[in-house]
Amino acid sequence: MLKVRNYSIRQKLTWMNMLVSGAALLLACTAFAGYELTDFRQTLVQGLSIQAQIVGANSASSLLFNDPEAARNTLSALTAAPNIISASIFTPDGVLFATYSRDNSPARPPMPVMNAGQIETYQFTADELILVRAIEFQGKRIGTVGIRSSLREVNDRLLRYAGIVVAVLLVSLLAAFAFSSVLQKATARPIAQLAETARIVSREKKYSIRAPAARNADEIGGLIDAFNQMLEQIQERDSALEAARDELELRVAQRTSQLEAVNRELESFTYSVAHDLRAPLRHIQGFADALTEEGSERLDTAAKGYLNSIIDSTRRMDQLINDLLGLAQVGRRELRILPVQLKPLVEDVVRDLALETQGRSIEWRVGDLPTVDCDPGLAKQVFYNLLSNAAKYSRPRDPAVIEAGQTILNGERILFVRDNGVGFNMKYAHKLFGVFERLHRREDFEGTGVGLATVQRIIHKHGGRIWAEAAIDQGATFFFTLTAPISTSARPEAVETI
Repeated sequence: MLKVRNYSIRQKLTWMNMLVSGAALLLACTAFAGYELTDFRQTLVQGLSIQAQIVGANSASSLLFNDPEAARNTLSALTAAPNIISASIFTPDGVLFATYSRDNSPARPPMPVMNAGQIETYQFTADELILVRAIEFQGKRIGTVGIRSSLREVNDRLLRYAGIVVAVLLVSLLAAFAFSSVLQKATARPIAQLAETARIVSREKKYSIRAPAARNADEIGGLIDAFNQMLEQIQERDSALEAARDELELRVAQRTSQLEAVNRELESFTYSVAHDLRAPLRHIQGFADALTEEGSERLDTAAKGYLNSIIDSTRRMDQLINDLLGLAQVGRRELRILPVQLKPLVEDVVRDLALETQGRSIEWRVGDLPTVDCDPGLAKQVFYNLLSNAAKYSRPRDPAVIEAGQTILNGERILFVRDNGVGFNMKYAHKLFGVFERLHRREDFEGTGVGLATVQRIIHKHGGRIWAEAAIDQGATFFFTLTAPISTSARPEAVETI
């Protein structure tokens, strides 16, 4: 059944026509042969019944005068009927009175089995017809006659009918096959062409091609027209989408170019402003330091407080300018990608921070960090900003625990920096990486609000991402990615250790 399902529509139509035609012809021929056979059998019974009546009428006197020889002479007249095998006459009590056999062999007289009041009965066997009929004289049964007739003629006719049926069936199937071959061109060929067109459209995405139009205005022609109209609509929509995509790409390119120009201008402006602010700030710092050294004895307590505020403000301003210059330089700087071993880099950063955190109890934990392709200077800036941030916000802890390591998240290698500091409320996490954004008071923790913005810009410049998880008084963890780890054994001479 599965093999038939895989046939082409042309083959299915041909087989369907031949099967329907063959089945119809076979049923018709079978019905005709059955009718003819039944009619012939009835005719045979009627003929044999007439012969039995003739024999009975001619044998009545023989039975009345008990003359078996005369009865045998009457039966011998059946020699003229070639289908008669044998015949017998019986007395009323069933005793054999006279018999006839065509081949002069001992007869096999039929047993007359008739019900009361029945004049005649017959029975068909495999190759014979046996008929028994009562012999009456003046309304009284005086005997019975039984005749056995061969069915060879019936069987021969049946064989002839079978031969005729087979011949008619074969000729009809050949004619049906020939007609199917002609008719399938008008039915199967348009469907096959439509299927081939659909395969080409699906495989090559060519919506400009069309299925050949059908000559007939039937359901197949309507299907092909609808399919071609669908292709035309798809082609129009595809062209419109392509035009819209090209226009969108052009707009995106223009907007990207504009944004890049604006970013360059902002970076140049930031750099210029920060650079230009340094000179007057240096003057303020210089005069404040000179006033502290040379004229502090002439200043009262309030003036000394004002002077100290000026010095602290200039220092914070200097730090802010340095951070802004660093942020601007990240955007202006070209990446120098090298394989970098991160563990020595982080250990170097920890040594630098150890000088700034003297006197504090800090437990530094540096895990097994990978080797990644990145800019070594900018990577060091990322870890320096994150680790110094962790040291700053874990100041209330004794001891402070700061960890740098890696983990696997959804099959991706993730770097992290974790501390057990004061943490923050995750409701404000979206402000973490904004310039000048702070989640704690300046009086509690110093800073300019530029460090994490610089970290984010460096991470994004490398094509990575950064996010944080924290809770108030339970520390914070910063997760980030740089690039995929590489094998250090592949290019050992190119690995940079900072």
